[in-house]
Amino acid sequence: MATASDQIAAAIGLSRSGEEHGLDLFPVPSAELRRTPAGRVVVKQFNAAFRLAGLADPDEHAALVTAAGSRMATLFAGQQQRLDFDWTQGEGVERRYYRVTIARASVRTRDRCVLSLLDQTARVNAERSLRREMTTDSLTGLPNREGFSEPKAGAAEGGRCAVLVIDLARFGRVNACLGGLAGDELLITVARRIKGALRARDMLARIGGNEFGILLTIDEDPGEAMMLGERVRRALASPFRLTDFEIGVECAIGIAFGDEEDELEELLRQAQFATKRAKATGRIEAYQNHVFTIARARFGMETALRRAIEDERLRLAYQPICDLTTGAITSFEALARWRDEDGRDHPPTDFIPVAEESGLIVPLGRWAMDEAARTLARWDRVAGGDCGVRVAVNLSAIQLQRDAVVPLVERTLAAHGLSGDRLTLELTESALVSDPDHIAGVMHALRDMGARLAMDDFGTGYSNLAYLQQLPIDVLKIDRSFVTHMLADRDKVAIVRAILGLAHALGMATTAEGVETVELSQTLAALGCVYGQGYLYARPLEADAALAMLRG
Repeated sequence: MATASDQIAAAIGLSRSGEEHGLDLFPVPSAELRRTPAGRVVVKQFNAAFRLAGLADPDEHAALVTAAGSRMATLFAGQQQRLDFDWTQGEGVERRYYRVTIARASVRTRDRCVLSLLDQTARVNAERSLRREMTTDSLTGLPNREGFSEPKAGAAEGGRCAVLVIDLARFGRVNACLGGLAGDELLITVARRIKGALRARDMLARIGGNEFGILLTIDEDPGEAMMLGERVRRALASPFRLTDFEIGVECAIGIAFGDEEDELEELLRQAQFATKRAKATGRIEAYQNHVFTIARARFGMETALRRAIEDERLRLAYQPICDLTTGAITSFEALARWRDEDGRDHPPTDFIPVAEESGLIVPLGRWAMDEAARTLARWDRVAGGDCGVRVAVNLSAIQLQRDAVVPLVERTLAAHGLSGDRLTLELTESALVSDPDHIAGVMHALRDMGARLAMDDFGTGYSNLAYLQQLPIDVLKIDRSFVTHMLADRDKVAIVRAILGLAHALGMATTAEGVETVELSQTLAALGCVYGQGYLYARPLEADAALAMLRG
């Protein structure tokens, strides 16, 4: 004969094969239940129901009774209709997860308590499996960047911690030359070597394509992180054998220090920032806040500069270049100037490097080319014809590489009705060595238009005399560092004399920058320099002031 629990189970559709078990476990009035101490309900009324639910273990159903008892009393003591809580059964791989619901039920005007168990084991296990896949690097088996942050609180509990980022050099070349399988083998071997340099409680993760991260707890001395970095470097110093080759792999290591409450993602970002400095210095670098502040300021300047270019809030100043013998103005160099929205003037030494690093030098260079040509055309109209001077515009190495310079110059000259011989284009030595064949083709095309080509700041960079001989350069500009205080320094005189001799041998004219005194201009002219530029003649001028100087 079916028990009361069996009848209730059948009435609510209980099935042994189903996942949901709804049972009326308390066929007693609620008043009686309130008089029963929490968790000490008559256990025998559970037995049949637990057997149906697969919970025949007395210890297990007693645990559920204990967990449910106080909640049942709370339910009937108040006005709520149901309570929910999570409950687990078993240990290890046998562990099962249930969502338990306790609800009021009225049967024949008497209060009853219906307890439902929803077996969520399959869902919980699936979620955990998916989470493991999402937080684990499939190649090395290490945590990935997302998984790296999960154990941080426990690993650094109660003290200081450090994050190290190891960036592998030449990894891209290994992939490109030896193939993806060799690259994978290298990463696996690198992970093993780094793991061997760590303490048991240190955590290693692969946080990027060729980047590894280490989280370690600092017991006493922050120098522990630096020593760990040195151990990692030594571990990676030996060549790696890949197929038939032995490959040396260098690494850059950056460190960021933090406390338990610090966000790991922030420490990771700081360590990566330090790694960039480590690539430049060749040393293990620790994150320094003031360096990061400077970097943030550069990003802020980049944003403001981009807006200034888009809104055309930059201007050009014009500095005269004069014949050292006669003093006559032969050309003006166009120099970019920027005053921000707050009225602050930013010198080119500050914003030009930011423009080059961010790629903004390309739109900035286009604007400068167009603005300089427009100004020169206006001067011609005021003069009633050719005003008698050229305008010199600087071309960045990055613009030469990324932009279509030749069509740009052609369009600009045509738009303003100018011939190519009215334009001087100034390039730096770095532009010549970045991509010699491409740059040579561009220079020859510009020269064919009639434009004059000048090498700016000669002697301060990588001077390849073979390039100098082969390229169509008309003018060498001697950097101001050699000209300033030249009269008091014999070495500078010797350098200037050598540059002038080289230019004369190659058939090039010369312009000396930084000419500030009459005596200096006379000495340079005596040495054979043709042109001079500097405060002796004028500071950079606004367009109207430059025209007035030219006409006066």
